[in-house]
Amino acid sequence: MDIKSIKPNYYSLKSFEFINGRILEDQIVEYITLGTPRYDAEGKICNAIVYFHGTTGNYSSISRISSMLVDGKPLSLEDYYFVSLSTLGTPGSSSPSTSGLNNNYPEYGVLDMVNFNRQFLEECLNITHPLGLIGNSMGGFEAVTWATVYPDSIDFLISLVSSYKVGGQNYVISKVMNDIITSDPDFNGGNITGDCKRSLKMASKSMYSFGLSRQFYMDQSISDINKYMDEFAEEDSMEDVLDAYYRNVASMNYDLSSIVSDICVPTLIIGIYEDQYFPPELDAVPMHALIKNSTLVCFNSYMGHVGSSELIKIEPEISEFMSQFKE
Repeated sequence: MDIKSIKPNYYSLKSFEFINGRILEDQIVEYITLGTPRYDAEGKICNAIVYFHGTTGNYSSISRISSMLVDGKPLSLEDYYFVSLSTLGTPGSSSPSTSGLNNNYPEYGVLDMVNFNRQFLEECLNITHPLGLIGNSMGGFEAVTWATVYPDSIDFLISLVSSYKVGGQNYVISKVMNDIITSDPDFNGGNITGDCKRSLKMASKSMYSFGLSRQFYMDQSISDINKYMDEFAEEDSMEDVLDAYYRNVASMNYDLSSIVSDICVPTLIIGIYEDQYFPPELDAVPMHALIKNSTLVCFNSYMGHVGSSELIKIEPEISEFMSQFKE
């Protein structure tokens, strides 16, 4: 299945209120749905699973778990109805750039992103109680926040290479990226006077070496590293600078340490030993200790953080977890 070839749908939220009280009207939501909906006695979809994408992803990022969506696999589209949207702050949906508000866009946090998703699901698809949530990387911030703040509104949670807080190295990465962006004279305190492409490239390069395993980078020639780093930076420089800045702020303010133990639904926490962003011993293992009804599964991947596309390696564990929710 080539998910990236699927054209998205668009829906306009009539009105959305941020935690800080700002209200925006007619905000666009970009999304796709996949699978087979089933309905309860009230006519509402009861087998929906919401997928939350990572930092620079969008609705099509659900392709990362596509190996688990085919017939006979634990998350088969025959059994479930998936909703994947470009979350708040992501181009395609409401963001500083797509709204046209630019630096007048409300500063938002992860809970705003969650509320944006929840309102869309109910308003557009009449889904008030998704069966489950799957969040990858920063998308895991949303999924874990949802399960923490609205614990009775879902039946299960899967956190994929993610965490319950941003601290230490991850905070440093986001802070350095935003410091590079804000030091650009063209950023001008958010009143952009240029494209800031040079700063976006530098910010991108500052985090390039964390996406894959340390062994992966060691196995590359210096010339290839230079080439890949330049390609990575060029791609990221196409992003709107305010979209990147606002998203980093939301990431840096993410910390559920004091309330993540409120999660009561069955939770599968998946980590990758070679993940440089979220090393299991610093993120997945402590989160497992804080969430009573959780299962921890870690595996090895040469691809490091992006090895979340290799869930086939832990198919038995995912199957066992999902067996709880089969009709």
